[in-house]
Amino acid sequence: MVSNKKITKTEKTKISKDFKIHEKDTGSSAVQIALLTKRINDLNEHFKAHKKDFASRRGLLMLVGRRKRLLDYLKKSQPKKHEELIKKLGL
Repeated sequence: MVSNKKITKTEKTKISKDFKIHEKDTGSSAVQIALLTKRINDLNEHFKAHKKDFASRRGLLMLVGRRKRLLDYLKKSQPKKHEELIKKLGL
């Protein structure tokens, strides 16, 4: 069984509003990392109930890898923003 829980539009806009750099920002690294973190946390809750869902586990590993790449990019390009984001998200 694959987890189909998606982030609702209101959750997405709230996260985007919390981490955006400018008014129309929806795709900056910080926003993408925050959204990926939300999805990863939701999948972790899913795995507490469905321990043998290996298809979703593969998806989780792909999300973690994407978040890691974005964090590496942010650390290289904006180290101060990286530190703030890490503290804000609790990573």
